Amino acid sequence: MTIETTIDAVRAQVKAWKRSGQSVGFVPTMGYLHEGHGSLIEAARRENDKVVVSIFVNPMQFGPSEDLASYPRDLKKDSALCESLGVDLIFHPEPEEMYHPNFSSFVDMTVLTEELCGLSRPVHFRGVCTVVSKLFHIVQPDRAYFGQKDAQQLAVIRHMVEDLNMDLEIVGCPIIREEDGLAKSSRNTYLSPGEREAALVLSRSIALGQKMVEDGEQDAGRVIAAMKEMIEKEPMARIDYVKAVDGRTMQQITAVRRPMLVAIAVYIGSTRLIDNFIWE
Repeated sequence: MTIETTIDAVRAQVKAWKRSGQSVGFVPTMGYLHEGHGSLIEAARRENDKVVVSIFVNPMQFGPSEDLASYPRDLKKDSALCESLGVDLIFHPEPEEMYHPNFSSFVDMTVLTEELCGLSRPVHFRGVCTVVSKLFHIVQPDRAYFGQKDAQQLAVIRHMVEDLNMDLEIVGCPIIREEDGLAKSSRNTYLSPGEREAALVLSRSIALGQKMVEDGEQDAGRVIAAMKEMIEKEPMARIDYVKAVDGRTMQQITAVRRPMLVAIAVYIGSTRLIDNFIWE
């Protein structure tokens, strides 16, 4: 396994692989890897000849008051996990490598980015679309792997690839959870022991909403109200949003229909966590 920090080095290696007819799977990450990232890497390893993982904390997708400076980083640990899972190349650029001083081109999107995380974090998806588009141009993968925990991001990336006629397949992979149900996240490391216990209200509310839908509830409003009621009983929790949206357009819906995404974002203390379930 090699670690490259420059765009030219990554392009040269990928071109050599492709000249010999090998397929490339790509897992874009912001590092501090956990088992959720590991599941994406394993899927890429199964389905491709070569696997590239990017580790880049993208400043463009963080708002002014968000946690860019404190976002957890551990390249040594990340590299060990990647090597153990058979990654061939890690791309670990500095911000200056990705964004030169006169950088002024962006990839933006409407509709899909106007609800959920896009509503409460207005610069976020512009940063995501721009950096992912750049990474796709650099790595030129045959397939790219994203987790369904970030369901809106997955939908946005799929739509961007379709709109811009990018020649690759986007593969969504299931949410990986801790034994007690909490969705794996790099931000879980911010939680104190008490906050970690309180954070279980996210997965419990998701389980409640999913059971209501599976039991035949047709009113999305009643599902959302029940989930909110459960979350609001946790003193450490502060709701950002609990919403039911169309799984293709990310626009709010009032009646349960397929495909439907029920997504939540909740602050536990100062840490913002997300979770969801998809009804297909």
